[in-house]
Amino acid sequence: MRLHHLTLQAFGPFAGTHTVDFDALAADGLFLLHGDTGAGKSTLFTAICFALYGEPPVDRELMLRSHHAPDNLLTQVTLDVTVAGRRLLIDRVPQQKRPKRSGTGDTLQKAETRLSRWTTDSLGQGHWEPSSKSHQEAGKEIKDLLGMSRTQFCQVVLLPQNEFTKFLYAAAPQRRELLGKLFHTDRYAFIERWLNDHSRTVQKTRDTARDEVLHLASRIHQAAGPNLKSEHDAPTPDDPHSLTSPALTWAHDLTQASQADALQAQGDAETARKNQLAHQELENDTRELHQRQTAHAAAREHMDRLNEQTPHQQELARHREQARRAQQLTPLLHAVTTARTDHARAQDTERDARTRLLPEHATLQAADLATAGQQLRDDTAVLNTLLPEEDTLRQLTADLKRIDAEQQDFTNQQRTARDWLDQETTQRVLLEGRREAARQAEEDSRGHQAQLDALGIRLAAAQRRDAHLAQITTAEQRLTAAQKEAEQAAQAHIDIRRRRTEGMAAELAAGLTDGAPCPAPAQAPEGYPTREAEQAAEETHQQALEQRDAVAAELQKLRENAAGATGEAGDTTLATLKTEHDQLTQHLADALRRAADRGIVEEELLKLDREHTAMTEQDSTATAGLSARTATHETLSRQQAELTRKLDTARGTAPTLAARIDDLTRTADHLEQAAEASRTAATLTQTLHTRTSEATDAAASQGFDTLAAAEQALLSEQDINALEEEINQWREARATHQAVIDDPALQHAAAQPPADVDAAASRRAAADDQHAQAVTAATAARTRTSELTQLATTLGTAVEHLKELELAHNTARHLADLATGNAPGTRVRMQLEAYVLAARLEQVVAAANTRLHRMSEGRYTLRHSDQQAAHGARSGLGLEITDSWTGRPRKTDTLSGGESFFASLSLALGLADVVTHEAGGNPLDTLFIDEGFGTLDDDTLHNVLDVLDSLRAHDRTVGVISHIPELRRRITQRLHVRKSPTGSTLVHLTEAAE
Repeated sequence: MRLHHLTLQAFGPFAGTHTVDFDALAADGLFLLHGDTGAGKSTLFTAICFALYGEPPVDRELMLRSHHAPDNLLTQVTLDVTVAGRRLLIDRVPQQKRPKRSGTGDTLQKAETRLSRWTTDSLGQGHWEPSSKSHQEAGKEIKDLLGMSRTQFCQVVLLPQNEFTKFLYAAAPQRRELLGKLFHTDRYAFIERWLNDHSRTVQKTRDTARDEVLHLASRIHQAAGPNLKSEHDAPTPDDPHSLTSPALTWAHDLTQASQADALQAQGDAETARKNQLAHQELENDTRELHQRQTAHAAAREHMDRLNEQTPHQQELARHREQARRAQQLTPLLHAVTTARTDHARAQDTERDARTRLLPEHATLQAADLATAGQQLRDDTAVLNTLLPEEDTLRQLTADLKRIDAEQQDFTNQQRTARDWLDQETTQRVLLEGRREAARQAEEDSRGHQAQLDALGIRLAAAQRRDAHLAQITTAEQRLTAAQKEAEQAAQAHIDIRRRRTEGMAAELAAGLTDGAPCPAPAQAPEGYPTREAEQAAEETHQQALEQRDAVAAELQKLRENAAGATGEAGDTTLATLKTEHDQLTQHLADALRRAADRGIVEEELLKLDREHTAMTEQDSTATAGLSARTATHETLSRQQAELTRKLDTARGTAPTLAARIDDLTRTADHLEQAAEASRTAATLTQTLHTRTSEATDAAASQGFDTLAAAEQALLSEQDINALEEEINQWREARATHQAVIDDPALQHAAAQPPADVDAAASRRAAADDQHAQAVTAATAARTRTSELTQLATTLGTAVEHLKELELAHNTARHLADLATGNAPGTRVRMQLEAYVLAARLEQVVAAANTRLHRMSEGRYTLRHSDQQAAHGARSGLGLEITDSWTGRPRKTDTLSGGESFFASLSLALGLADVVTHEAGGNPLDTLFIDEGFGTLDDDTLHNVLDVLDSLRAHDRTVGVISHIPELRRRITQRLHVRKSPTGSTLVHLTEAAE
């Protein structure tokens, strides 16, 4: 992956549009990204990650939208990048709020993604060709080309020093978590979990099979009962071995014992059956004798009761004869009954009809009642002709009510319009006064704004002036200290040179050789300084002078800046300027608030003009409508009064004419109904008298003294047949019982002693119980034998299944223990995922040592350790470092800050190489290293930069994110991120520009 251009717009701290030319930055293969804390250095990497994956780095939750950007500028990131040999242009817009294109307020801008490819046409001209606008399609294509997830990309492209220092110091579980995410070894953890789960599942199945065998053994023991014995012990849960073959032997013994017991029980049942049959025959003979004796005694008893009923049967015969004679009078008796019923009903009807009549009609005869009803019918016909007049009166009343309402409405409209017009003048004068005040406030605000702008410039200059003065005081103190340090260094240099000159003779004598003539040797004085000491003192003096000159130059620059700021701000104090600025700001706010009233007043004046026109028109309309409604109301009122007098006379006391007609019609109906009921009652009285006389004569001819006696003797055909049936049944019963008494067999049985059925039944029951017990015992023995045979067969199947499960469980448990490092005899307790990660860690350590060897000048070598951890903890991901100066391994947490940095940097670079290889070998041409260089001395920093510089040999570009001034002197290509109150900016610097 090689970056070409990155364009940010309203992204993070960057308020405007900024473009980073990575091709220019990568000209030397190494560039520096520096700036103040919080300026937005890491935001560039966030933008790259967002462009590629549509989301910021997983370990950071960032607000992508810039708070400094104007509302109409969308947040957008565009990345020009080459991935796997394909040059792509990725343009992403996150979801955000933006102003509406029409109207006021905000609307939701949906997220957008545009992916383009750089292609060449037939003429060799290159251009961007759109590829996709789908988030999913673009994301899948980019991820497939990169070959790594967002987590892997953020870990191997941006190398955060702090995280890899933690990785260097971390315990095995923390290393395992990071490596697991980068190398996606969760599938091996899944295999571990599956093997453990499978082992537990098989164990549960095995335990279920054991429980099944124990359950079957319990059932066999329960079926066998306490009487059956075996030479072998029953299986128990404490001894799993007893659940297999020993259990089958125990069950076989119990089954054989049960079979022998069943044969004995069957013989006992046959003997009991023969005894039962003999007692059954004896009981049957006894019961038959008892039945004959009982039948003869019962017949004699029934005959005695029938003889006692003879007088009652004679009375029934007499009653039957009277009913047959009365049956000859049935038609006449029925006619009399019907006439009585009709006569009573007619009298009730007449009485009810007269109760509904008016008092003056209650005593009239039938003819008079009919005449009065006809008179009322004639009056009703006259009233029906007046019904339309009543509808006309209702319409006139409704029209008058409507006109009254319209008159009231027009009166209210007229009053409202005239009241408003009376108040309009006062309201218009007030609004015009407010408009003039707002106009004056606008003029005042423009003056305040101009004063505020000028005062703001002075206030900023005063802040710079005071800051420079404070810095000048500090710089003067530093200059005094630097001058003192330079003087001390000069004095030390002069002193060393003097002492060394005094001991020069000794130095010369030390340089003589054997055999050469020499003067008398001189002795060096005590504490004589060497040449190296003099040179070191001279260098210290020179550095002190350079430091003094640098501080003096800085002090001069600060004085110049302070003078310039004082010229802009004057001598007024910062507090006074802030007070003036606050007061002027308040005056401006007051003026703007008062000026804002002008638009409101203009709207109210326009509204007042519209309302004046409307109210004038409303007054005219209401006046005309009121006059027209008054004339119409007078005409309709006269018509209503005349028609009301006419209808009141016709209604009488009724509320309406229709009610009056209903009253007259109802009274006429009652009169006619009463007349008809009176005529019907007179006719039915005559009919009743005739029917009674005819029936009385016929009853006397049949032998009845009175008509009531004939009616009382009359029975229905069904009742007569019932009497006949009762008489016949009595006669038949006497004949039947007499035949039983005369039977010779029954007479012979009655002559014998009474049969003892209970004794015979008791003896038969004892035989039945004996037989039942024998049969039950035999059946139980057969059932037990059958159940034991079936359970033994089922137990054999269960034991075979258990043997298979025991073998399967041993295999599954062994595999699970191997995967988790718990198998017996295992040298190191290493889980499967840890084993795979240990192999990856060995690759990472091997790749890291190629850089660590150079950075540490061959002193340190990382080594992967799989030794068992303390207290029996899991092992396999240990790290230690070998120091070639001592030849012994050291713990990684004993390294110094600088040593930890280049060791963790080596790990990060090694991890990037391995992850890249795992992802498919797509080269990562651009890497970012975040901080950590401040812990290095000059020589180590030089070695680290040599290693980073060597990455250029593999066409890699390394971006260093750091604050260290030394890096700005050594790295020529630099990207400076500057922050300000209005948002951060980007500046590309080169050595010449610096």
